[in-house]
Parts: sequence; structure tokens; C-alpha cells
Amino acid sequence: MKEQGKIPTSKVKRAAKLIATGAKLGGNYAKYYAKSAIGDKEEAKKQLDKDNADDIYNSLSELKGSALKVAQIMSMDKNTLPKAMIEKFSLAQYSAPPLSYPLVVKTFRQTFGKTPTELFDTFSKKAINAASIGQVHLAEKDGKKLAVKIQYPGVAESVHSDLAMVKPIAVRMLGLNEKELKHYFEEVESKLIEETDYVLELKQSIEISEGSKDLEGICFPKYYPELSGKRVLTMDWIEGMHLDQFLKTNPSQEIRNLIGQRLWNMYDYHVNKLRMIHADPHPGNFLFRKDGTIGVIDFGCIKHIPEDFYRQYFQLINPDYVKDDVKLRELFYYLEFLYKDDTEEVADFFFNIFKESLLLLIHPFTLEEFDFSDEDYFNKIYAKGEELSKSKDIRKNGAARGSRHILYINRAYFGLFSILHQLGATVQTNTSFKF
Repeated sequence: MKEQGKIPTSKVKRAAKLIATGAKLGGNYAKYYAKSAIGDKEEAKKQLDKDNADDIYNSLSELKGSALKVAQIMSMDKNTLPKAMIEKFSLAQYSAPPLSYPLVVKTFRQTFGKTPTELFDTFSKKAINAASIGQVHLAEKDGKKLAVKIQYPGVAESVHSDLAMVKPIAVRMLGLNEKELKHYFEEVESKLIEETDYVLELKQSIEISEGSKDLEGICFPKYYPELSGKRVLTMDWIEGMHLDQFLKTNPSQEIRNLIGQRLWNMYDYHVNKLRMIHADPHPGNFLFRKDGTIGVIDFGCIKHIPEDFYRQYFQLINPDYVKDDVKLRELFYYLEFLYKDDTEEVADFFFNIFKESLLLLIHPFTLEEFDFSDEDYFNKIYAKGEELSKSKDIRKNGAARGSRHILYINRAYFGLFSILHQLGATVQTNTSFKF
């Protein structure tokens, strides 16, 4: 993989990169219109999507940081982007172009006053994995195999400006207005700032791994504060395969189910016992093994769930609430699905929409076990998402509804469901939430 010798860090240079990309997209559309006028329109559209995906991804890959993180997040949403972009943007999960070794050495000198080879017995000059915020190198010290995560230069300082640049794209793609997205972008920005704080990540990683030590079949790395800093994080090297690699080994259904159950149990335990959730659930943060054990890494994005919100939000899976429209409507007001200043007509409209969507999304929780390989179930979810995204009545009356706390909790569960679907796992979907 081609290495990157520098990253644009100033607002002007980063904006200029996006403007140049916009010009390329304009050229792609010009070619599309020419081809579709004289040939196969469907084939021309596929080529347009591929060209746009390549140009956007290449640009965001050079920028790294929050801009590339947004691509990573969007790659998990099959309702938002064309297939070509989903496939291309998924590379941001663990296969982005890495930094060159001289930049890695510079980061170490700034952090420790030493080079990697002065600090470790061995250190791989080439990155093993590279994602949106940082890249990972393999090292050894005192006989221990270590993973060393190094943050890209300028990432922390550019979070706010990057989101300001991508906000118009999100507004246009989602059919919303900036006012509606304001509190969601504030939540995203706060989480991205946390992800660039490796001192906080070290603290959270130790906290959640120690709190989860009794979970069966789940492995967490040990972290080393003395070998970590503001932009460097050192932990034990965890063996395992990313999901796509693991599935190519043709694991048995028994192992698929075992892994799925362990993932389900981990999320249930984190939410209901620790009141926190691994809110960056893309497959690059899980390492799967043939014996059914799972390595869990990267705790930069942890959503801490406020107690009052937890008590209310998870009533959405309580049959007593779901079957009682009066209770459910009160809950929808608390969760900001409905607003006090809604007219009766608007309130009824959104109540029916959210109840219908809720019944679909909580379906696995209503059964003793659920087969996540069920294509029909996921097709219904994607179809519902597409239907709602095209509704003029929703956009007219304020599409962006729901507490900001919901954003990362829903993202976590959507990511979990997606992984379980790819595994084709059948899982006992009990929950330890107390109704």
C-alpha cells in the first residue's frame, strides 16, 4: 500500500483539497451525461458511482481525521450511499493509506523525545493497519508483542473545521437543514474530540477492559501507560482476523453462533451493568478466532449512558410500553421524538411513524432467539429507511428528531446487528434490562 509523506493540516489546505475533489466530481458527472446520452444509462450510472467513490475516498484518505471518519460511519449505512461508495468507504475501517515512517519517528520524538527503535526492542517501519484517526505498528519489548497506535498529525486540531466542511454534504445527502442537524453534529464533534484524546482513550480502555474481565470468550489487550502519550497508545498485540478474513475460513455455524452470542452478551453487559457502550462497532475493531473467541480493541469512542436516559430509553423494548399507546407517547416526548409544540396532527403523524419503526427494530428483542441471517428482516429495515428518507411530510415537519444520546447508542446496535447479520448467527436475544 502506498504510504503518505504528509497530511494537509491547515484549514486552507484541507478546504482546497475538498474543492479540488468537487471539481473532479463535476468532471465525472459531465462524462456520465455524455455516456448516458449515447449508451447504457444503468452502466453509465454504475461507472459514475465508482468514479465518485474513488475520488471522494482518495481525497478523504489524504485528509485523514474527522473527514475520513465520516466516510467510515457512512459505509455502515446501506440506506445513505450507492453500493460503490459503501464498498470503497469501508476501507476506512482498517485499510487507509498509512503515514510514512519519517512522520512516525517525528511523532515519537515529540511525544517521548526518543525514536521508536530507542523505545522498543523491535518496531515495524510499515503500518500493520491504518484507519481514519491513526495507524498501528507491531513492536516488541521485553519479549512481549505489542500494538502501537499512532495518531495522524493535525487530526485533533481539525475536528471542528472538518465537520464544518462535511456538514453541507450531509445536509444535502440526508435532505435535512443545518438547524435540525445542530445537536447531532455537536454530539459527533464531542465524540471525535474524545477519539483524538489518547490519554482519555487509555483511561477508558483500562476501565472497560477491567470491568469486562468476567465476560466469557472476550479478550481485551493490556495497556501500557509508560509507553503511551497524547498521540501514541501502546497495548498488547491481540491475535485474530478481521470479519471478512474470518468468514473466508468458512467457520461452522456453531462457531458463528458462539461468536454472535458472545458479542450480544458483551453489549448487553456493557449497557446494563457498566452504563457504557463501545460506540464504534465497525468490523475493524473486532478480531475473530477459529475457536470462537473475540479480541476487542479501540475504546476511543465510548458512549457513557446517563442513568435517567438509560431508564427511559430502554423502556422501548418493554412490552408494557410498546402495547400501551399512552405510555409510549409519553416516552416519545421524553426522548424528543415528539415535541411539546407539535400540533395534534403532526404529533399523531410522527407517533405512528416512530411506533411502526420501533416495532421493526426491536423485533429481535421480542423473541427468545433470533436468526440474524434473515435477509427479509434486514431488507425490511433498509426499505423502511429508504421510505422515510423520501417522505416530504417528514422533512416538512422536522426530520431530525430524537435525543442526541440516541445517536451513538443506535449506531452501536446497528453495528452489532450488521456484524451478526454478516456472521449469519442465531443468538439468544435476552436482555438484562429490568422492566
